[in-house]
Amino acid sequence: MTFVVTENCIKCKYQDCVEVCPVDCFYEGPNFLVIHPDECIDCALCEPECPANAIFSEDELPEGQEVFIAINAELAEAENWTNITEIGEQPEDRDEWNGKADKLQYLER
Repeated sequence: MTFVVTENCIKCKYQDCVEVCPVDCFYEGPNFLVIHPDECIDCALCEPECPANAIFSEDELPEGQEVFIAINAELAEAENWTNITEIGEQPEDRDEWNGKADKLQYLER
């Protein structure tokens, strides 16, 4: 089992979760973070650190967020996505996007 970053992270990308990850399994894209499913050790430290409440255990994903299991796996392996181990640049308007619905359309790969 692994943890999964879901839709509410899109355009928020707070990165608080990255600081507590003991195995550095977060990868960063233009406006979203993902967890590499093969690197995650299921420690659950990241979940409570996410201000956007966008991280869930694979077994406890909210309804409609199941597609993010595949998205996390795909983008963690994408050539242009990089491993992130500390808080970096974050979108200035991230608070405005927190909680908005239907953000999948804005995901930049």
